[in-house]
Amino acid sequence: MDALLNVVKSINSVLWGYILVFMLVGTGIFFTFKLKFVQIKKFGKGWKQLLGGFSLHGKKAGKEGMSSFQALATAIAAQVGTGNLAGAATAILSGGPGAIFWMWVSAFFGMATIFAEAILAQKYREKGDDGQVVGGPAYYIKNGLHNKYLAGFFSVTIIIALGFIGNMVQANSIADSFKTAFNIPAYVTGIVVAIIAALIFMGGIGRIASFTEKVVPLMAIGYLIVGLIIMITHYYNIPMAFKMIFEGAFNPQAVTGGLIGATVKESVRYGVSRGLFSNEAGMGSTPHAHAVAKVNHPVEQGMVAIVSVFIDTFLVLTMTAMVILTTGSINPEGVKLKGIQLTQYAFTNALGAFGNPFVAICLFFFAFSTIVGWYYFGETNIRFLFGSKGLTPYRILVTAFVFLGSLLSVDLVWELADLFNGIMVIPNVIALIGLSSVVSKTLKEYDDGLVKGLYK
Repeated sequence: MDALLNVVKSINSVLWGYILVFMLVGTGIFFTFKLKFVQIKKFGKGWKQLLGGFSLHGKKAGKEGMSSFQALATAIAAQVGTGNLAGAATAILSGGPGAIFWMWVSAFFGMATIFAEAILAQKYREKGDDGQVVGGPAYYIKNGLHNKYLAGFFSVTIIIALGFIGNMVQANSIADSFKTAFNIPAYVTGIVVAIIAALIFMGGIGRIASFTEKVVPLMAIGYLIVGLIIMITHYYNIPMAFKMIFEGAFNPQAVTGGLIGATVKESVRYGVSRGLFSNEAGMGSTPHAHAVAKVNHPVEQGMVAIVSVFIDTFLVLTMTAMVILTTGSINPEGVKLKGIQLTQYAFTNALGAFGNPFVAICLFFFAFSTIVGWYYFGETNIRFLFGSKGLTPYRILVTAFVFLGSLLSVDLVWELADLFNGIMVIPNVIALIGLSSVVSKTLKEYDDGLVKGLYK
């Protein structure tokens, strides 16, 4: 197992240390300038679109798709997961506090990327063999780039990356946190999570949308409120926390006294990779949810997609980082903590005995909602490759991987997640760049329609 871990780490050091950092950030910069800072210009309208459709009890989703808010909730369900709790802690431990700065940078540019993804997903969606509306990168690669082989490659990689390996990460973090907080054996947690997940999987798009629209807003708001209370009670450390983030981005060892032996390269690598794992901009995952939103124009869902990255990274993920830093939890008494353990330690520092259970419960909802979202993204690609007949075997396999993930080593699971996430990014980015003119024309069409009063 150690030999496999070392091999995967070596591959990731090249993939994430060089190739994908430039590819993902470069794509974000490209769309930021091509679309004239659309993430700033459309930010306010994105919030208006989101709040206008907000509901915890929206119309049941069906074959024609789901509401714009349900699509956003499904996207955020996938985005707000272990990347916001365990991932933020892992980034700080591996790349220093400065990794959070690089998360912000990649997220800012990623807002333009995810805007493009949502538009293309809307434009090139289609109906499956059972009448279900479906869409995502495989569909815009096939229908836009007219390359069915690259589309098939993407579908295979995302099924492995999210449906199988990614959901193992989520289950692993849930089991680890429940063992720390409640001393529940990992296999027991794994069985329970797998059973609940299977029940939702079998309900199809209707049950998935109903679950996410209720759980996602409540869990995010609850987490932010408790985090804000901790920041207020530790207000005197807030300037120090921001100093560590900004100075650590360019001199990681200086701000931690050498306790974290990170270089600037590692700070960038872990910041961007954990940022991607958190907000998924450019990965090609959330377009599957945005594709099935029922909106008047593709740009309307693109604006909502921009807001999803902001909520994920600038609100939820940043809150985790600030709790860790303001409570002085990076190196507790010389004890080396991993992932979610550090987040739990930070909340315990601030909340006492309530801290561990609080994080464990939050992580359960964050990670479990991600399992549901990622299952749906994989399901869309199963439909692309095999049609609706492939759904039952896929549901059984995902359920099994959820259980197995609760039993594996956290280091290996995270490294495998990084590897497969990186692989699936490549065909998606190729499609985004290749279809960038379509995105520009669609945005212009919408802006012209605004002038003519066709859209609000």
